[in-house]
Amino acid sequence: MFTAYVVVTVLAAIMAGFSAGSVFFRAQWVVQPLADYSVPQSWWLWLGAAKAAGAAGLLVGLFVPVIGVLAGIGLVLYFAGAVVTVIRARWYSHAAFPLLYMAPVVGALALGFAA
Repeated sequence: MFTAYVVVTVLAAIMAGFSAGSVFFRAQWVVQPLADYSVPQSWWLWLGAAKAAGAAGLLVGLFVPVIGVLAGIGLVLYFAGAVVTVIRARWYSHAAFPLLYMAPVVGALALGFAA
């Protein structure tokens, strides 16, 4: 069980880190939808920083579990907010994308409590 927890946690951290990097480097396929959802450009750096901090927190959580739990909760709330933002902007077909990033975080949290 512990091995599955480590693998899923590292996967979740990689996915969140990749998502943060995509915002930092202004990948067109990430920032264009943010603009379409009416997310102010002044927020983008902070949103990327939140994802990067969550990814780092998940990795630190492998050694200090309370940090991992807090980071996981923060990322779940972040991606839940992303789903709300997408739905508020009426881009219903895009609502699955934040859920894909949220899924391994939820899995890491569940496996962490089970391990």
